[in-house]
Amino acid sequence: MTFDFGQALRAAQAADPASVPDIVESVAGAFGASDIVVYLVDFGQATLEPLPGHRPHADPPESEAVATTMAGRVFRTQEPASARRPAGIRVWVPIVEGSDRTGVLAVTVPEATEEVVRACTDLGLFAGHLIATQARYTDSYSLRRRRRSLSLAASIQWDLLPPLVLKTKRMTVAGLLEPAYDVGGDSFDYAINGTTFDLAMFDAMGHGIQAAVVASLAVGSYRHDRRDNRSLQSMHTRLDETLEHQFHGAVFATGFLAKIDLDTGTMTWTNAGNPPPILVRAGTALGELRCTPTVPWGLAAMTDAGGEPTVASETLEPGDSILFYTDGIVEAHRPGQEQFGVDLLIDLTTQHSSTQQEPEEIVRQLIGSVLDHQRNQLQDDATVVLFRWNG
Repeated sequence: MTFDFGQALRAAQAADPASVPDIVESVAGAFGASDIVVYLVDFGQATLEPLPGHRPHADPPESEAVATTMAGRVFRTQEPASARRPAGIRVWVPIVEGSDRTGVLAVTVPEATEEVVRACTDLGLFAGHLIATQARYTDSYSLRRRRRSLSLAASIQWDLLPPLVLKTKRMTVAGLLEPAYDVGGDSFDYAINGTTFDLAMFDAMGHGIQAAVVASLAVGSYRHDRRDNRSLQSMHTRLDETLEHQFHGAVFATGFLAKIDLDTGTMTWTNAGNPPPILVRAGTALGELRCTPTVPWGLAAMTDAGGEPTVASETLEPGDSILFYTDGIVEAHRPGQEQFGVDLLIDLTTQHSSTQQEPEEIVRQLIGSVLDHQRNQLQDDATVVLFRWNG
């Protein structure tokens, strides 16, 4: 059972950019699917929000919780699921933009044969492709992912971020940051070019607009120098110079820069006052990887701490993962209570990794644990990025 993707793509070219649910519904009719609902995950990855189509539903769909519903299970596991309903069989499949899990597609079909489920899965990939391309022309999809209004700082930061998930045969990277609706100073960036994977994390001083501006300048400097193929030492030093020149030591940012050779698994990195990364091997978090840090970016000239930054090196084994995080993770606490701490982070990373979960689900659960530790009242931005080398 197939449907004409070419015809569907041509139809999408002339369609309203916000009409993805209607385009998907028209394509789904080729194999008897009906009652189409396109769900997008919210920025906090807690709920799946239904996209409205131009053709109204008799019973408008409601949001679905990621933690407790069938649609949420499909989002978490990235595996199709089905259940019998009076009108037929309800099928849920993942919606994926490239590697980034975006949401869930729900359809009703007369019979959920293997062929039909495969066609539904293809339709979910098609929906992800449409959303990725059409989101450039409308704010509808971004607005639908908001359970509440983003702060201006958070809006700036989300526009800076790369896709939260990237998967290739050689590697996977997944990242997440909180508080999703009011994040200010945390950010990360990555790029894969040939056999080199570049990754960086930034934690700008303070909160709000100033922190977002500092993070934006740090990411911009990093991307510029990375695209110029500069060395880690050069990028690290120029980041410091850029922030110092612009803010004269009044603000700073911590973070790290890393390069990973995807052929050999050799990782090199520098550290500007960020917590050290954690090595995960055979499902067990073994502990921290050390690199002599410099002072935070923007402060070297003010502290006479010049000189070349230390470049540390680690050779990964196939299947190894590296967990990077900002201090908002380990310092998370309720007033008067204990901090989340490195030991708990290591224990939870082992717990989730030992069950062979995908990196994007591991980071979602780690962030959820941090939120639970503070009863959803974070005092600082909290960011995790998990890189896995497949060998």
